[in-house]
Amino acid sequence: MTVKVAIAQMNSTVGDLAGNRAKIVDLARRAHAAGADIVLTPELSLVGYPPEDLLLRNAFYAKTRQTFAALAQDLAQFPDLHVVVGLPLQDDGSLVRHNAASVLVNGQVLGTYCKHDLPNTTVFDEKRYFSSSDQAFVFAVKGVRFGINICEDTWFAHAPERARAAGAQVLLVPNGSPYHMNKQHLRYETMRQYVCAQGMSLVYANLVGGQDELIFDGDSFVMDADGVICAQLRHFEEDLQIVEFDGASPVPQPVAAPLSTEAQVYQALVLGVRDYIVKNGFPGVLIGMSGGVDSALTLAIAVDALGADKVRAVMMPSQFTADISWIDSRDMVKRLNVRYDEIPIKQTFDAFRATLAEEFAGLAEDATEENIQARIRGTLLMALSNKHGSIVLTTGNKSEMAVGYCTLYGDMAGGFAVIKDIAKTLVYRLCAWRNGVSDVIPERILTRGPSAELRADQLDQDSLPPYDILDGIMQLYMEENRPIAEIIEAGYPPADVTRITRLIKINEYKRRQSPVGIRVTHRGFGRDWRYPITSKFFE
Repeated sequence: MTVKVAIAQMNSTVGDLAGNRAKIVDLARRAHAAGADIVLTPELSLVGYPPEDLLLRNAFYAKTRQTFAALAQDLAQFPDLHVVVGLPLQDDGSLVRHNAASVLVNGQVLGTYCKHDLPNTTVFDEKRYFSSSDQAFVFAVKGVRFGINICEDTWFAHAPERARAAGAQVLLVPNGSPYHMNKQHLRYETMRQYVCAQGMSLVYANLVGGQDELIFDGDSFVMDADGVICAQLRHFEEDLQIVEFDGASPVPQPVAAPLSTEAQVYQALVLGVRDYIVKNGFPGVLIGMSGGVDSALTLAIAVDALGADKVRAVMMPSQFTADISWIDSRDMVKRLNVRYDEIPIKQTFDAFRATLAEEFAGLAEDATEENIQARIRGTLLMALSNKHGSIVLTTGNKSEMAVGYCTLYGDMAGGFAVIKDIAKTLVYRLCAWRNGVSDVIPERILTRGPSAELRADQLDQDSLPPYDILDGIMQLYMEENRPIAEIIEAGYPPADVTRITRLIKINEYKRRQSPVGIRVTHRGFGRDWRYPITSKFFE
């Protein structure tokens, strides 16, 4: 006899209990109509993931209990359908809380599993909120015994071993596994090591969607006991797929080829922008165009995420802006059909200099005047944002954020930093990938030397090492936590290594004041980078 398991790869919204409940009911309805016996939803699917300090509020649990009871009654209309729902539980009268998954069938709770391994590294801090449990939970459907582990449980041996010892033949795994580049391969290998090694097949249901800086890529899958991928759900999209089991063995389905790194990252950025804007209710976005590659990539992502009618580009030329910058900006916005305005800032800049002339008398022009220009632009964008309600998308990249090549209250002014975790060299690769889909970024933007255009004939490389060197040092030091001596041994010039690592250290105060931005590497400047601003330590 066969068992049909529906993987409900859903985009939950944190705190939208009514919306998430409705989505689970709709997915269950569709699955039931297709003959499913089990529906597996992602980790904390009822409340969204991660809820962070909402998990410290008693009212959050009270609302969750109320919504969960209503959901049980909703699902009773689908006879014998077993629906696995993720939710937080709090023991009555205590501070013991669990990250749990309950099985609902015929309006009743068949049983509940509570997570054992609570991640407390990188972007996770579940030990702040939850207690661990050692209890296995296994239930039978049509003679096949299904166990449950939640996300991190399957990255270690203990919980899968316990499920197997309790009689599980197939492991159902609700997940809230955030994306970083090439994460899927790591998931496959980990499941083979800890689940398949126990002689179990598994159903891996991952959340999809953007939650502040985190991206959940979906990519849910089914793996047999030999570690062979038998089904694969969509990347970066909601999906519902029925997988048939012949006993404890999944029946293989066609599996699409994996995405390239550039395709993965670009789709992650599009999803992150769409969900941040839509879930937070902004009517649209504003982008300061410069004629450079960073603003070009940000504009392309925004249009792909929201549609041209929700995007407005503003060019703010000064006396230092090259003709090709506004020519290329006009070209690109025409290709994308977005609203475009030009607001010159020379007169405003001259007024600032006149106001400060006495104070600056006898002092040479330096970065002060450059920063004034950036701050004028930031002020204008924020004024448009305040007046019209659209949020400003900043255009700074990870390389600039690392070394402080950005201006507080200037180009850092805005509400969401789209490419905050994208190194400059990856910016160019993403632009090339996007142009391979359709030609939206003018070629000259990709071939001219990068410049902030805040003084005459300025180039980024006047102030910084070449970006391939900067990015290589940043990756080894910041992302991979390598010692400075090892970075030098890898072939990078000692003077550049010393300079870049020093700049990373002394610009922490800037990064703390930057907007939240999308994380696509395994270590971004955000939740998983926690260095002190005040520190005398140099390696």
